Amino acid sequence: MSEQTSWTSPPEDFPAAVRTIKRMLREQIGDVGAYFKRIEALIEPKVLEIEAAHARGENVWPIVQYADIEAGTVPQETIDLIHRRGCAVVRGQVSPEQATEWDQSLVNYVDSNDFMTQYRGPADNFFGTLDASKPEIYPIYWSPSQMEARQHEHTAKTQSFLNRLWKSESRGVTWFDPDQDSMYPDRIRRRPPGTTSKGLGAHTDSGSIERWFTPAYQQVFESIFHGDIESYDPWDGAFRTEVDEYPSSTMCSVFRSFQGWLAMSEMQDDQGVLWTVPIPEAMAYILIRPLLDDVPEDSLCGAAQGMALGISEEWHPLLMRARAGIPTVQPGDSVWWHSDVIHGVASVEQQEGWGNVIYIPAAPMCAKNAAYAQDVADRFRRGESPADFPKEDYEVEWANRFREEQLSQIGARGLGITRKARRVERSAALPQP
Repeated sequence: MSEQTSWTSPPEDFPAAVRTIKRMLREQIGDVGAYFKRIEALIEPKVLEIEAAHARGENVWPIVQYADIEAGTVPQETIDLIHRRGCAVVRGQVSPEQATEWDQSLVNYVDSNDFMTQYRGPADNFFGTLDASKPEIYPIYWSPSQMEARQHEHTAKTQSFLNRLWKSESRGVTWFDPDQDSMYPDRIRRRPPGTTSKGLGAHTDSGSIERWFTPAYQQVFESIFHGDIESYDPWDGAFRTEVDEYPSSTMCSVFRSFQGWLAMSEMQDDQGVLWTVPIPEAMAYILIRPLLDDVPEDSLCGAAQGMALGISEEWHPLLMRARAGIPTVQPGDSVWWHSDVIHGVASVEQQEGWGNVIYIPAAPMCAKNAAYAQDVADRFRRGESPADFPKEDYEVEWANRFREEQLSQIGARGLGITRKARRVERSAALPQP
């Protein structure tokens, strides 16, 4: 009987599964030490480029003007830079006045429902293996501000621009619709002035041990796992929409082309802001690093089921040299990073000003995302927490949460809802562009 080399659900004997995966990959790759040196040779020039930019006092993040997205005039050199860095800031996605209004509305929404009295504290341990402060994350999903931001026309156009940086068609398959988002609901962050925080350690989301174990991820990273780093394209959507994460209290059931958030307040670049390792190909380093001889045979450099995939100085020193924080952002700017990109949050002492965001990713419509959107639509109607998050359900009895009749066409389509002659029906089909 052949040895099991992939798992659609978490392996019962994790150490044994790790040893099996390592044996398989070493057989496929051959000389792992020489291969890892090739990966380092590919990544190190990118690290040096980022270090040199920092030494010159330059911002590393690509900057896009929303007006250029609207007009279809984003310069090609900016597009090329986003492909190289895997992240971007969009200036003026909505006006500062609109963002500030949404921020105040969120305060009113939370206060009017006495949330802070009801709040029971963090209900998950997703970042439990990382160096992290207690997050200022509110498990709120259905406020008018969040829903209006998600279904805003400028959000939809920005998501389409970002999705089109990917190959949505390859190997004869259309993997997703770049011009239709599934409106994935996430939470909000409110970090008040005066906050002292040690931030959040380096990690990636969208799967941890799954990146080695699951059949779909093994196909996503096929060229890496067969010793052909030169052929790997981090922007190819092939098989990304087939990935299923193992169940946990906080997971992601959709394909996100980019993670992201919309700024509700001004945030200076030295005030505990998001940073990335802006090298999408760095995932190859992460995946092959555990195969080297200095790593315990039953270890994947700290990767654990149900946790974010942590990155560290111990195992990934080259990558950690390339950390690059976002530039100062204004209310209405948005921040985006490729779903493979390493990221974290810098520490801060006595933060100046607020640090408020609405988390809104780009999650282009595909069969997988459409199925989750249907479940989201049902939970939205009931005011419940989305299935990917702990079942806290604070908003069920909140009378002023956003309602179905307030959905725009963009919002309804994002939730798979079809409007017909004053009736609202849920569509099981993939929304048409």
